[in-house]
Amino acid sequence: MAIKAIVFDIGGVLEITPNLGIDEQWEKKLNLKTGELYERLREVWKGGSLGTISIQQVHEDFGRLMKWDETQVNAYMDDVWREYLGALNVELADYFRSLRPKYKTAIISNSFVGAREKEAEHYQFDTICDFIIYSHEVGLSKPDPRIFALACERLGLQPNEIIFVDDHADVYASAVEMGMHCFEFNDNAQIIAEIEACVQSNLNS
Repeated sequence: MAIKAIVFDIGGVLEITPNLGIDEQWEKKLNLKTGELYERLREVWKGGSLGTISIQQVHEDFGRLMKWDETQVNAYMDDVWREYLGALNVELADYFRSLRPKYKTAIISNSFVGAREKEAEHYQFDTICDFIIYSHEVGLSKPDPRIFALACERLGLQPNEIIFVDDHADVYASAVEMGMHCFEFNDNAQIIAEIEACVQSNLNS
């Protein structure tokens, strides 16, 4: 069946997001053990990724748990967003933009509260595809098959009419089981070639 939609992940695909060691830097500054900062903030990160708390509540919880004032919380979050947003993968973003209107396009992102606003401000992802499914807005995250089913529903297509690209193969196993064509991103040339080959092979099937 012909491919009718192409769906991308954001972090590590449309955004180049190297690990900047933010938590390690803050742990060193605060004389904390390795991994201690994340452990203290684990439930806040979980709540923010599934949208059960607001960004305001995130800031308040960080302040309470770490005994930080507003200035310290803002400084930490500035570092977090710098790592989260990374840098735009310009070549791939241009390719993704070019797929419309021939194909429907969308994004599925395991995200954090505030991500839509930050990414719209920096990269305008909301303007280059038909819609974005953020985990914090729908209360679902990859690899939960329901988030892929939601994408199919919003696209109005069957799984075998859709290509999905992510930089972690383990998150899309359920999508593969549904019949979606899934590819792991390694570099731009590789993923563009695999998308184009998939499109062609399904035209001829």
